[in-house]
Amino acid sequence: MIDFRSDTVTRPSKAMRDAMHNAPVGDDVYGDDPSVNELEAYACERFNFNAALYCSSGTQANLLALMAHCERGDEYICGQNAHNYKFEGGGAAVLGSIQPQPIENEKDGSLCFNKVAAAIKPNDCHFANTRLLSLENTIGGKVLPLEYLAQARDFVDTHNLALHLDGARAFNAAVDLNVDITAITKHFDSVSICLSKGLGAPIGSLLLGSPALIDKARRWRKVLGGGMRQAGMLAAAGQYALEHNVNRLQDDHANARYLAQKLNKLSGFTVDMSNTTNMVYATYSSINIEELAQALKLQGILFSPSKQLRLVTHLDITREDIDTFLNALAAHI
Repeated sequence: MIDFRSDTVTRPSKAMRDAMHNAPVGDDVYGDDPSVNELEAYACERFNFNAALYCSSGTQANLLALMAHCERGDEYICGQNAHNYKFEGGGAAVLGSIQPQPIENEKDGSLCFNKVAAAIKPNDCHFANTRLLSLENTIGGKVLPLEYLAQARDFVDTHNLALHLDGARAFNAAVDLNVDITAITKHFDSVSICLSKGLGAPIGSLLLGSPALIDKARRWRKVLGGGMRQAGMLAAAGQYALEHNVNRLQDDHANARYLAQKLNKLSGFTVDMSNTTNMVYATYSSINIEELAQALKLQGILFSPSKQLRLVTHLDITREDIDTFLNALAAHI
């Protein structure tokens, strides 16, 4: 199948599978899995943090960060479109008793600091305690500028807040900006990094922070049922992803630009050309999108029908796949 639904659909390569097959393993709950320990140590060095925790998913990593930063009855501020607010089952509220305070995202994905400041609660028993600002980069395929991240650091320091990054696709941002990942992550108190999206691992995310924060997150991971035993085979895939699949993200970005340019020329489609990473957003008119999705599925092409199309390029999408998709679209509209 040619699958544009998400970069989560990537499949491990033979080399990654070989690394998984040959990985030494132990009981990670006891701290005995050498492959998990190696991945966490490598992540600390790679991202310039003092502690790291291997997690089963980005949702889990974000939730652990929120629960490590906040206590029951505390509040975190994020964007209306933030993944850890909109798409993670309300876990902060349901499991952490943490109140989310969403702020409308600007068109570029950022948050207006004046609006964030207005949402910070006073020190009064009538209000939740505002503890944390959470940003996402990339968000909707858009990259937050380095200057904005520095401003965010100054903002939270001024207002005595912590700063978390949902960096599920932070490497896409770094590749787009042509900077090392630490140019992004250095501004944050904690960072989650997804290994199973564009980086191509079958499962797993990393949470990075201070030793005290990661110790707390590790305890919450156990409480939430996230302690994995012989997880080294999965960690080895993540290690391989970090070592081999970062630079090739630029191929996904180039393919997304190609798709956007070609799709924008097709009758009935209007493409948002502002995205520069691996996501293409398009609106359409006079098209039955559900019927189109079913027709293309029969031809081995998958995309998610919605009011605004999101098409995602990744390591299993080639330029030839995009041409096949565009030709199939043209034949049905």
